Formats: sequence, C-alpha cells, structure tokens
Amino acid sequence: MIPADAFLGPVRDAGFDFFTGVPCSYLTPLINRVISGDAYKYVAAASEGEAVAIASGAWLAGKKTVFMCQNSGLGNAVNPLTSLNHPFRIPTLAIVTWRGGPGLKDEPQHELMGRITPDLLDVIRVPHRLFPKRLEEIEGALAEATEHMNTNQLPFAFIMNKGDVMEDTLEAEAISAPRAGVVEDRLDGEIPTRFDALQRFLSVVPEAAGVIATTGKCGRELFTLADRDQHLYQVGSMGCAAAMGLGVALNTERPVVALDGDGAALMKLGSLATIGAYAPSNLVHVVLDNGTYDSTGGQPVPSGGVDFAAVGVACGYAHGYRCDGLDGFEAAVQSSMRRPGPHLIHMKILPGSKTDLGRPTIKPEDVARRFKRFLAS
Repeated sequence: MIPADAFLGPVRDAGFDFFTGVPCSYLTPLINRVISGDAYKYVAAASEGEAVAIASGAWLAGKKTVFMCQNSGLGNAVNPLTSLNHPFRIPTLAIVTWRGGPGLKDEPQHELMGRITPDLLDVIRVPHRLFPKRLEEIEGALAEATEHMNTNQLPFAFIMNKGDVMEDTLEAEAISAPRAGVVEDRLDGEIPTRFDALQRFLSVVPEAAGVIATTGKCGRELFTLADRDQHLYQVGSMGCAAAMGLGVALNTERPVVALDGDGAALMKLGSLATIGAYAPSNLVHVVLDNGTYDSTGGQPVPSGGVDFAAVGVACGYAHGYRCDGLDGFEAAVQSSMRRPGPHLIHMKILPGSKTDLGRPTIKPEDVARRFKRFLAS
C-alpha cells in the first residue's frame, strides 16, 4: 500500500497533469487527491468511453493524460480505445481497477469481468501491468508505461487491486453552479443537405478554429469539400466527437467546433452534461440532424422528438440555436463565435449524401498529428 501523493508526484513529474474518468471505490484515494490538488486537472466524465475521448482531445491539445475507471467500465471504453486511440495512435495512461480479482469475494456483477480483465486488455492490444504496491516499484512501473507509450503511441494500463493506495479525504466543491442559458430560433424553413450545410459552415468558420467531425458521412463530406489542417476526421468511436472537442477546448484558447450527428449525439448524450458542467467558453457543438443513420443505409434514429438546443441549455450550455436553413445556420455559427459559450447548434438537414462519396486519403494517425501541430501553432 502506498500514499496517493507518492504515486501522483512522480506521475506529475513525468508530465501527466490531465486526469479524467469515472470513480471506483478502489480509485477513491487517487481521484480525491487529484480533485483537491492544485497541480492537476480532473474532468469527471459521464461514462468511461466519454472519458477516453476527453483524454484523447486533451492529448491533441498537448497534454499527457491519465484515464481512470473500474474494470466493469472498461467494457464501455472498449469502443474508443480500439476505434479512436488505436487508429489515431493516441496514448493515455489508463488506471483500471480489478473488482472481482483473483481470490477476492465481490458483488456478482464483477464476477465475469474480474476473471477476464487482463485477457480483455490483451485482446484489445492494451499492454498492462499491476499497479505498484510499494514505493520502490513506482519509478520502474512509470518507466515501463512511459516507454510503451512513447514507442507505440498507444495506451498503457495499470491494473489496480483493492488497497493498493491508502485512503484519502476529499476537499472539493461542486463542479459548477446552475446556469441560465438561452435558446434562440434561426428558422427559415429551407432544409438543406448536409453537404450544403458543411459548405456554408466552411465559408464562415474562422481559420483559427479546430474542427472535429464525427465519424461517417460528416467527416467524409467535410474532407471532400476541403481538407484543412484545422480538421480532424473521426473514424469509428461514434458518439465521441463532442467529448473529444471538450478535451481540446479545455486546453486551448482557440475556438473549437465539434460537428456531430443526431444518432451520435444520442449515443453519448451524457457528454452534454459534462460539457455544460465544465463550460468551456470556446466550444461550439453542432448537431446535424437528419433523423437517420445515414452511413448504414438510412435506418431511423429515435431523435424526432429531441430538442437538442433545449437539452444543451438544460445541461448548462450558454446558448442553444434551432436552425433549419442555411442562412439561419450561418447566423448561428457567426453568433457563437462572437459570444462566450459553450453553444449548441441544432441544425436540421435532409437525409442522404452525395453518391460515390470518397473517404479521407490521409491516415488517421497523420490527421491527428497534423491537427495537434495546428493547435500548437
């Protein structure tokens, strides 16, 4: 058993100062210390997969990150770990607890995951080792993890057992106070295609803004219209664009735009609460809503009754905009760039896409590093 500071001090010295995750009782000492310490930034995520995306965004903005979760939540994180971190080659130091581990009597829901935690990490190609239990093990464990991440540019995991870290108390205030956001209508009734909406967006988005496009037709059409250093085209990791945008926005002064879809936004709707709680003033979240899963054949999305602008404001966004035409959409984008956010723009678009639509020809890992250089420039 080691004190939390005995581990966190060397972690901080190694450059890791951005933490995110979902709590586990085993993680309590570490999370409490990070929350109450001035030397760290901790973002409390609504889900483990969201936390992985937040950490990925922070890495793009130049941070070395730590992602923490219970092994039960590791299942929730499998998608972004395999379809975001792996293709984009984004490292993070993961601390995964081992509920239901060998010889440990635990709740029934931890029985299966307790047996398979190391095997699951092996299957998704995340190298791992046990969390250091003694002070003299910390330096070697961090050196091993850092070497793997530097060499492979991929996550590395510590598996934490019960009692590895001494208990600590929490001294922290609530994340945020309630905010009184405003919903505005920018409606003219001429619903465009996504292609036309993206074309209009490109005509007004500032050159300094970082733009993250959700997976599927959105990123493909954005690339077809214009390939810019300010663009990141997600592949896989559906639902993670807004959380990645949050991770970027919290660590840069640039404007950041997350181009989302209605199905993707619903998949990780908790991200809206996290964005509202941390309230980055430079984040614009655009939900392009055509009511269909366009990339998989146009199946319906259960979004017909969802007022995304109002949901965003209810979650703490400063402004929500309802749009259904190009002029209203342009006005909403321009307004969001002039006023502190976060903003949510709910833009209605027509189903369908251009025929014979191509895909980005740049490898995801090259897109990520180009985008990282853009943010740092």
